[in-house]
Amino acid sequence: MAIYYGLDVGGTKIELAAFNEKLEKLHSERVPTPQTNYQDWLTAIKTLVETADTKFDEKGTVGLGIPGFVNRETGIAEITNIRVADGKTILKDLAECLGREVRAENDANCFALSEAWDESNKPYSTVLGLIIGTGFGGGFVFDGKIHSGRIGMAGEVGHMQLNYHALKLLDWDKAPIYECGCGNQACLDTYISGRGFELLFNDLVGEKISAKAIIERFYQQETKVVAFVEKYIELMAISISNLITILDPDMIVFGGGLSNFDYIYQALPKALPKHLMRSAKVPVIKKAIHGDSGGTRGAAALFLK
Repeated sequence: MAIYYGLDVGGTKIELAAFNEKLEKLHSERVPTPQTNYQDWLTAIKTLVETADTKFDEKGTVGLGIPGFVNRETGIAEITNIRVADGKTILKDLAECLGREVRAENDANCFALSEAWDESNKPYSTVLGLIIGTGFGGGFVFDGKIHSGRIGMAGEVGHMQLNYHALKLLDWDKAPIYECGCGNQACLDTYISGRGFELLFNDLVGEKISAKAIIERFYQQETKVVAFVEKYIELMAISISNLITILDPDMIVFGGGLSNFDYIYQALPKALPKHLMRSAKVPVIKKAIHGDSGGTRGAAALFLK
């Protein structure tokens, strides 16, 4: 039996999960992400993989989901929140220490692939996966295959910037302009994400509270909170409509912490049409089926056809 390993490699933990060819999970293990040096990071992954090899008496395929990408032209990883591995040739080095090919994709791409490969989503040939968590990221899957772009950077939707309509919605010169970790200003990552949801509430409503508390007060129909949520949904619609115009996807699937705010699935489809071309159709918009396991599942699927 062929075994497929998917590793979700984050800034604080590395999780390996093993799957069969139907992407049914057979095993998982997680360890803290080494923070001190690159060799420790390589060893942590090697140990997880070799432990799984022993368990299954099989050399599994190794796919990584990473919060960044490996530049296809240089082989160098760009993963700024894993400093020990940033700027390193991680695929070459892991292949050498594991004795097999290693593939990697952005974690949002892996999330999108996992959802696209779910049996219930097979009718949708073009899938846009959007993560609204600590950041705002995206992945594109066309006919069951990730679209990574020329150097591997496709899907970095969080680094698109606020447009005319967004700034108008936020009242022009009163609009809060946030610095992004990429070095630019007004990136969607700091507005559409769960973190952005909280930042905007603080600046527009004047209270520093958690996304969870904002949502609770929204469901209690507190007037100023309802008004804020409607403005946030409109900001989402303005930003996501551009992606729909470019990609014309069959389905959009949301993951990340804020994807559990169920009102989004009711309100966003109603807010989108006025920002789309006349003949455009609002795609099916769904919450992720596989939740937290999407990263490992999608990374494992990098070796499936």
